[in-house]
Amino acid sequence: MRATSVASLRSLSMVTQKSLALLSLCVLSYTLAARCHQEDESLAAARSLIQSGKNQEAIAQLQVLAARHPGMKGINHELGVAYYREGGYLEAVKYLQDAWRESPEDRDAAQLLGLSFYSIGRPTEAIPALEQVRRWYPNADMDAVYTLGLCYALTKNYPKALETFAELYGLPTESAAAHLLLARMLLRQGFDPVAESEARKALSLSPQSPLAHFTLGEFYVYKADYPKALREFQEELAVNPDYAPALTHLGDVYWRLNRYDEAETVLRRSMWLDSTASEPYVIMGKVLVRKGQLALAERTLQRAIAMDPNSYTAHHFLGQLYRETGRTDAAEREMKTAAQIQQLQAQNTGRNR
Repeated sequence: MRATSVASLRSLSMVTQKSLALLSLCVLSYTLAARCHQEDESLAAARSLIQSGKNQEAIAQLQVLAARHPGMKGINHELGVAYYREGGYLEAVKYLQDAWRESPEDRDAAQLLGLSFYSIGRPTEAIPALEQVRRWYPNADMDAVYTLGLCYALTKNYPKALETFAELYGLPTESAAAHLLLARMLLRQGFDPVAESEARKALSLSPQSPLAHFTLGEFYVYKADYPKALREFQEELAVNPDYAPALTHLGDVYWRLNRYDEAETVLRRSMWLDSTASEPYVIMGKVLVRKGQLALAERTLQRAIAMDPNSYTAHHFLGQLYRETGRTDAAEREMKTAAQIQQLQAQNTGRNR
């Protein structure tokens, strides 16, 4: 009887131990589930802040979460996104690299990583991520593909830049249009000799290509070789006679060569073709100032500013005109506005007229 009692007690003890172990596992599982749920809620809250544009608040919450739970998956992704949207590209790179390393299929992290590298002037490092994005989205995500083309250009891989831009615009790679497109992209980035070569390649393939001579004209303006620029704009108009920007640029070159009557003639033609563009009015104002027609110049420059309030040249020349006519306060106002516009434009590395 006693042996049976001992056996029963041992059996009960084993059942109790198993029950306690099972209970411990249940408690542990519940605790882990609760913690994971809490972490998921914290990430979701930070993500909601990012989507609301409250990036700094999101960053602060995510950094606290990262300190409490080192290595928690998803934090690097959200921190990278938040810093990218805040314009903190250098910080974004650090977190996005970790996020992409954690999850090689994280497409958002890869794209933002490539764009961040480009934004901080590291195109070589941007290329692998952007190439992967291009493989993932061969017929979409145009911004990433465009940036990839710029990265190839900046790293002087011109054949790949040609291929990328041609694909982006749906052009045959070795067509005149593709070479001209690359020429214009390169000219904006300041790669003038290569841009000239690509524009001439376009002309060799198609001598009547619209915008090829125009692009060469811009190239010679940047070099301050105005006689050659004049010839190129004239050749563009022979091929493309109703292209208003070519007339405008020709007028600008005439002004630089002190040929004011010819400048006035072509600028009026440009205005007749496109009455919405402000640039011919700006240049006409400069021409009229040189011709001493100050009242008419003032009205022309004011009209240019009404059409484009952010025209540095219009404000600058109007300020000079006011100064010459003794209106000091008005001159100071225009010069101050021109300086503010110039400061903002200096942040853009591309060439904009």
